[in-house]
Amino acid sequence: MKKWQDKEEFKKIFTEKAHVLWEKELRDLTLNEVYQTIAYMIRDLVSEDWIRTNEVYAEQKAKQVYYFSIEFLLGRLLQSNLIGIGLEDICRQGLEDLGWKLEDVVPQERDPGLGNGGLGRLAACFIDSLAALQLPGHGCSIRYQYGLFNQRIVDGQQVELPDNWLVNGYPWEVKRVDKAVNVRFGGNAYMRPTEDGELECVHENYSSVRAVPYDVPVIGYHNDTVNTLRLWRAEYSREDLYRELTLGDRHRAFRYKNNVQLISRFLYPEDSTEEGRRLRLMQEYFMVSAGLQSIVRHYKRKYKESMYKFDQYIAIHINDTHPALVVPELMRILLDEEGMAWEDAWDITCRTVAYTNHTILPEAMEKWSIPMFQSLLPRIYLIVEEINNRWLKEVRRLYPGDENKARSVAILWDGQVHMAHLSVLGSHSVNGVAEIHSQILKDSTLHQFYTIFPNRFSNKTNGVTHRRWLIEANPQLSNLIDEAIGDEWRLEPSKLIRLKTVSSDSAFLDKLAKVKKARKEILADYIKKEYDTNIAVDSIFDIQIKRIHLYKRQLLNILGILHLYYTLKANPDLRVRPHTFLFGGKAAAGYGEAKQTIKLINVVANMINRDKQVNKQLKVLFLENYNVSLGQLLFPAADVSEQISTAGKEASGTGNMKFMMNGAITLGTMDGANVEICREVGMEHCVIFGLRAEEVMNYYMHGGYSSWNMYSSDPRIRQLMNSLVDGSINGEHFGMLYESLLDRNDEFFVLKDFAAYCEAHTEISRRYANQKQWFHSSAINIAHSGYFSSDRTIQQYASDIWRIKSVKV
Repeated sequence: MKKWQDKEEFKKIFTEKAHVLWEKELRDLTLNEVYQTIAYMIRDLVSEDWIRTNEVYAEQKAKQVYYFSIEFLLGRLLQSNLIGIGLEDICRQGLEDLGWKLEDVVPQERDPGLGNGGLGRLAACFIDSLAALQLPGHGCSIRYQYGLFNQRIVDGQQVELPDNWLVNGYPWEVKRVDKAVNVRFGGNAYMRPTEDGELECVHENYSSVRAVPYDVPVIGYHNDTVNTLRLWRAEYSREDLYRELTLGDRHRAFRYKNNVQLISRFLYPEDSTEEGRRLRLMQEYFMVSAGLQSIVRHYKRKYKESMYKFDQYIAIHINDTHPALVVPELMRILLDEEGMAWEDAWDITCRTVAYTNHTILPEAMEKWSIPMFQSLLPRIYLIVEEINNRWLKEVRRLYPGDENKARSVAILWDGQVHMAHLSVLGSHSVNGVAEIHSQILKDSTLHQFYTIFPNRFSNKTNGVTHRRWLIEANPQLSNLIDEAIGDEWRLEPSKLIRLKTVSSDSAFLDKLAKVKKARKEILADYIKKEYDTNIAVDSIFDIQIKRIHLYKRQLLNILGILHLYYTLKANPDLRVRPHTFLFGGKAAAGYGEAKQTIKLINVVANMINRDKQVNKQLKVLFLENYNVSLGQLLFPAADVSEQISTAGKEASGTGNMKFMMNGAITLGTMDGANVEICREVGMEHCVIFGLRAEEVMNYYMHGGYSSWNMYSSDPRIRQLMNSLVDGSINGEHFGMLYESLLDRNDEFFVLKDFAAYCEAHTEISRRYANQKQWFHSSAINIAHSGYFSSDRTIQQYASDIWRIKSVKV
């Protein structure tokens, strides 16, 4: 890569590029135009390496992995790409000479609306690590016109506004019109005999959707590798549109055009209606079919190998069940287009595909009604039906008379298509994303499959990229680490463990405390600017940021805060260590309890923050529209990382890793990756409370828990529950939450864990009082965070599942 040599060369190229792009003088450029100019300059720099990377992969016939995910929560790319190519300082210096600050330009980039939560952020970390480790791997998803939604808080309530993230274009993408493919929906599909006595499939009267790829470069860190994130946009087929118009049906033609464009318009369309579910299924098949057709075409054109060797050169990974249709779609291509026998096609498919499960929640295990599935994807349904029939025949042979076994592993059952079962059956590898999660899959969620395919299951604990979440997000801490142990950790994050050698050094801990204070000041300035609220930087910054869901228990957090408020009001002379409690996260638009939790947080925050008797000791704030960029402000500033989900419910979590990487102390349950974090750092460097997963499971299986008994026996809980419905919280009523906790017996054990949670907060305050010991724990957490780098995770996937090797470009 030919880099800018110095700031003078940067300024020269910037000026030339800006004149071509905008045809105006530099002094007249907007900040957004400055951002886009630099983005195009970076693209120009990496274009040669991008081309070369793909050429080298083909020349060496390197095995490549394609990571299919319905989400890629990338975050802004400008600064991360500048860091990746080692030109951040030159860019900053050049911009200053031209009259701008890089810190003012970076926020001009909108966070891409390509993801929402942990699933998408994990996928983004993974493709980052693939490129950093020079592994041949690419992403595949949908180019959504609108993200999930922009969250605004109005009168304490979440309001969803369109996330039109593409309003100013996206300079990182390259449209590849010549790589477009067609995806079929609807029509009729059936098998008919051929002259030689075989069967062939006929698929007729279908509608075609044109899938156009937009490629985003994934730039390796300080190397010449540039992989690809391919995003598909749905466009109507002119032939199908003209056919409808020729038939004289204008309304049907326009309906066809609109329905096609809907496919890539919204991330996660509302699926509470039949129409919404149909659109969601169309999205999933659209992504899968377009991606697989593209991969097969590239393989045949560049590798020129037999399709019978496909799995030797191609690995396909499905990130949760959204891309599960990879299995029947690859079968369709091998059967219908390549003319393979069923047994050969199935063997190749299973050896090619691997599956990561991300949830044990029943409602998150995707299922589709058979009639809808069959009408929308008739050919795919025939293949799924044949997979199911052959599979159940084998199960009944292995377990004669055991229909419960057959039912528990069927793909088609009770009028539904079970996507998790299809994913497991059509893959050679199934993994969970934390040790406890993987064990629960084997013991419970997918136990019947585990008994049949024990060698197919493994664990790959999640990780996060330290390049974004430490180097980019927290340069102050990164520089301190360099000073303490050198900079080798930037390329090999496992070397962060060397920080243990200085974790008791007073001089180092003093500097670490100053870094934390500086990051808290940065966040406090942001909050003052955005919310006109002052927060004390010497208070404990206690932060919970994640999707709002009852099992993640933001409700436990705010009830704990409300109890502390009541305690302070009842004891005016009581003094506690000042706390700032910060929340962030979105609730699904149709999830009433989650949205009411947001309302409760905001109403309690308003009540506390206005109360002069307590607001010097307590401050509560809900930060709206949580995204990657806001996360990059919050993680470095946190003292306490709230990871308080019901034990056994969170697959892994990655926020817990980002917090520890920035020196926060985990306050959590033994759930997800918290278990491994605690094992790495030691129980003395985190605060654990509450039921264990086996206790939760025992209650679910055998009963014995009554939330009304908790109400009756604990006056604190009785006061809190009454306040939800008696108007004492600023005159508001929260009946939906009251019913969830009491009338529906507190499914996620909020009240059961309440006392232990209060004690855990007391322990946090006790430890924080000893600042030297606190920052010793902080340093230990940072030191052990190298294990939770996505580089480690991806190396495990590469060697154990995908069988791919690094390729030097």
